[in-house]
Amino acid sequence: MKILFMGTPDIAADSLAALIAAGHEICAVFTRRDKPVGRKQILTAPPVKQLAEQHGIPVYQPRTLRDGSSDDVIRELAPDIIVVVAYGCIIPPQLLHVARYGCINLHVSLLPKYRGSAPIQWAVLNGDRCTGVSIMQLDEGLDTGDVLMVEPVDIDPEETSGQLFDRVSAVGAKTLVQALEKLQAGQLKPEPQQHEMATMAPPLTKDMARFDFTQSAAHIHNWVRGMNPWPVAWFEQEGKRIKVLECRMAKAGDSAAPGTVLALKPLTIACGEGAVELLTVTPEGGKPMAGTAWAAGRRLKAGDSL
Repeated sequence: MKILFMGTPDIAADSLAALIAAGHEICAVFTRRDKPVGRKQILTAPPVKQLAEQHGIPVYQPRTLRDGSSDDVIRELAPDIIVVVAYGCIIPPQLLHVARYGCINLHVSLLPKYRGSAPIQWAVLNGDRCTGVSIMQLDEGLDTGDVLMVEPVDIDPEETSGQLFDRVSAVGAKTLVQALEKLQAGQLKPEPQQHEMATMAPPLTKDMARFDFTQSAAHIHNWVRGMNPWPVAWFEQEGKRIKVLECRMAKAGDSAAPGTVLALKPLTIACGEGAVELLTVTPEGGKPMAGTAWAAGRRLKAGDSL
């Protein structure tokens, strides 16, 4: 199939690599513009551009598609299909049906659940046991198009968003290749979404990452997993942000007020319901360390309150 690919980050590069390996003709790639990265703000090409250039695929980086400035280029490319994976730009209506098979999109949730930009994170934040990928036909709405194919993915109860993202990315790339084969063979039937069942997955923010020990241990555990690797869950201690990179649920033992230190090895804190072990933390301005080491540095003892 002659494919025009639109995508930007690592997950899109994984899908592009799978399409190339499957023998599809990638006539061009559209991706976002290079951005300054790191402390030195070095101008860096997005992963999709880097991969495309390695394979000699033409790359386009328009600021937007909405102004119509790329319409003629896309029509001249004459793709059989436009494949979109985490592109970061809205596909305007005039481009949805330029290609023979239209535009399809890889979305990393089981639609209509978790429409939006952070579906994997919200699946973990909410303590879901299963997520997946959906291949959908793009329409003018936000992740509202007919679903062509789905593939479920189980979530490990200790898995972080970052770990799950890597697994889902691989499943998504494989499913995308399978979907294209079936689409070309006429074996896929578009299924309209149940829009009344839709939920949203808005972007995460640093302020959203805050938790406190009046919340349940289950909530805190999911928050720590879901906010890892970014923006990282945190609580406030004496006016300072203490980030929590890793935790696990613990038996509460005797009832105690939320925030009470129950044990030091591992550092165990009473919650509104249950208790949580803080395994790895990063104090404000410091480096990651074991929760036990942080507690020792603060001279905490059982019975103290956070």
